[in-house]
Amino acid sequence: MISTTAKTIRFSAIFLLTGILFLTADFAFSQNDAEGSKDPALFTRMTGYHIYRYDDLQFDQYEFKISSTKTQVVEGHHLFIIYDLNDNVQAPSPLQIGRNYINAAKSAGGQLVYEWHDPGEDVVVKVAKNGMETWAYISANGNGSYSIHLVEKQAMKQDVVADASTMDKSIKETGKAALYGIYFDTGKADVKAESKQALDEIAKLLKMEPSLKLYVVGHTDNTGIFDANMKLSLDRAMAVVNALVKNYGVVASRLKACGDGPTAPVATNDTEEGRALNRRVELVKL
Repeated sequence: MISTTAKTIRFSAIFLLTGILFLTADFAFSQNDAEGSKDPALFTRMTGYHIYRYDDLQFDQYEFKISSTKTQVVEGHHLFIIYDLNDNVQAPSPLQIGRNYINAAKSAGGQLVYEWHDPGEDVVVKVAKNGMETWAYISANGNGSYSIHLVEKQAMKQDVVADASTMDKSIKETGKAALYGIYFDTGKADVKAESKQALDEIAKLLKMEPSLKLYVVGHTDNTGIFDANMKLSLDRAMAVVNALVKNYGVVASRLKACGDGPTAPVATNDTEEGRALNRRVELVKL
């Protein structure tokens, strides 16, 4: 027969063991990545780290430092990740973290944009790969964690498209209407499927105003060679005309394609925001 004292000791041991198991479970959980998080496609993480915070913004902007006095704003898909060091793991130095990411960027065909020490290790790298330009800012300050701001540069998808009535009003008041809902791949003139909403509204406009004839005018920013941009803008305008004639039954004589290239900007070409506004198709009363 087990004495009362023995029972008490046995119960205490079981209780202590149970407590240790719960602590072990909490320890293991604390090393898990934040829910829904993952490393960016371009980089893995430093060994012995887990993701503490993960912000995924489909379209945002971040101001990257490119020299001691200059910054550059980059827009696109923005990831902000904080990596925390796992328990009982030897922390690498901030310099080791920064240099790892510099080497990884260079291995992927990228480059170091700027590096500084204030007071830890801060680096900005840029990688152009598979038609995508990616910028990353890595900051390690020696406190056992480090962070990354990573932006995959891209133009914002235009979700709001002017409807037929708005285009009609603009043409009657100013003689033209600018469209930002017609999409092309960089350097190409094939109208993308995402342009359907804008094309639907142009066709609706022409049905509303049966006597209306239009110049369909392509515009580019000033990136690249002038002659190539002039040809590209005309080719894109012709592609829009062809789509309206072929898919919507618009009489071809009502539309005339023109290409103005970069010669009629509506904003500065010195910023990405301005260049995005300059890449457009305009409908001008003929």
